Amino acid sequence: MKRRALIMLEGHARTGLLFVQAAQRLGLHPITLSTDPASYDYLAAESIETIRVDTDNLDALIHECSRLRATYDIAGITAAEEEVYATVGKLCRHFNLPGPNPASIERCCDKFVQRRLLAEAGVPVPAYRLAANATDVESCAVEIGLPVILKPAVGTGSSGVRLCRNVEEVAEHTAFLLGGKHLWRTSPRILVEEFAQGPYYSADVMGNEVVAIAAAEFGAPPHFVFRACSYPPQLGNDAYERLVDVALKCLLALGLGWGPTNIEFRWTKRGPVVIEVNPRLGGGTGPQLVRLAYGVDLIAEHIKLVIGQGWNLRKKRSQTAAVQYLIPDRDGILDWIDGDGRTTAIPGVSEVKFYVDPKTPIMRKGDHRDRIGHVIAVSPNSAQTEALLQRAVDLISWSISPFPTLDKQGQSAAHRLPAPTEVARTSPAGKPADRGAT
Repeated sequence: MKRRALIMLEGHARTGLLFVQAAQRLGLHPITLSTDPASYDYLAAESIETIRVDTDNLDALIHECSRLRATYDIAGITAAEEEVYATVGKLCRHFNLPGPNPASIERCCDKFVQRRLLAEAGVPVPAYRLAANATDVESCAVEIGLPVILKPAVGTGSSGVRLCRNVEEVAEHTAFLLGGKHLWRTSPRILVEEFAQGPYYSADVMGNEVVAIAAAEFGAPPHFVFRACSYPPQLGNDAYERLVDVALKCLLALGLGWGPTNIEFRWTKRGPVVIEVNPRLGGGTGPQLVRLAYGVDLIAEHIKLVIGQGWNLRKKRSQTAAVQYLIPDRDGILDWIDGDGRTTAIPGVSEVKFYVDPKTPIMRKGDHRDRIGHVIAVSPNSAQTEALLQRAVDLISWSISPFPTLDKQGQSAAHRLPAPTEVARTSPAGKPADRGAT
């Protein structure tokens, strides 16, 4: 009998290993198809079978999966990355496997098309316009009214997303997006949006069921880097139900409802406004927090759906789980980072993870790549969980030195720099703790 395999298109820096482990617990052999397997450290570390193939080439993927069928029983095909999820749907249809509707995924991944479909269905969204050049961007911003959000029409992880508070910032960020510094996966198109102000929430949906809702906070503007997230949010029943109702309307408007969806909101003066609908599981630590808070393993249940098994979304516990991300306040070379050993010893601290090693260059991008680690805590209530996070993060510290400069002869002038530099340490309030300069 052939061994049952789960095919993963590409990996994922944060959840990829969780997919691999969940597949193995379900008795599946995980195989990753990737354009660049070396970009996912866990594949080699865990000795995961990996095949190099151009994941933008559907014919090449069909050929590779057909070849694998001679050795394995392919139980399902899926992905954690949004960029290849429509391709997953096309592969599933070709091989007659359960999977998402690729047309719905493609419509959803185009933020302008998504906005238009939601608005036509009466779902509350920010005012928006689409622009292809600097003149269009400026006129759209004036028409909507400052401040505005500028973002690529296609993209993930808040890459290229910025709050622009005046016409100078609009011009500056437009030049960045269209001047060759931003990596476009499609032809350059900029979405200009009203800045919807208010508390942020997100809904984790599986099929047509809202499994959980989270509250989250961002770091300092003008960028949107997640600083903290917690399950469940401090919401009354009426507000919770309004978010659920809007989430379900999003699924209908976009033709979703198979598998996972993550929906982001701002609670404004007119109630919940949809910021974005992501046709995939939430990234980062979201699936871990849902498992800790409710006992529902979204990744495992998603894989069950992918391989044609019944899933179980029944909540098995009721806890408060939260994450605090570690975000540096400057660029430079990471001298050292420590405190993970002391932090993990605290009861209730579920995980402490550093994403970077000492001597790594820190170059902030204003998106998810700015985070250098996280701390996760869980307890029976929000106050206790918040206190655990505060205590844990206070034990973590790091030092960042300025990048070496070059003197007039082109030689390194690092020897003339003061050393070491100020120590930066985050706190739940997102501000450096006062450790002074050393």
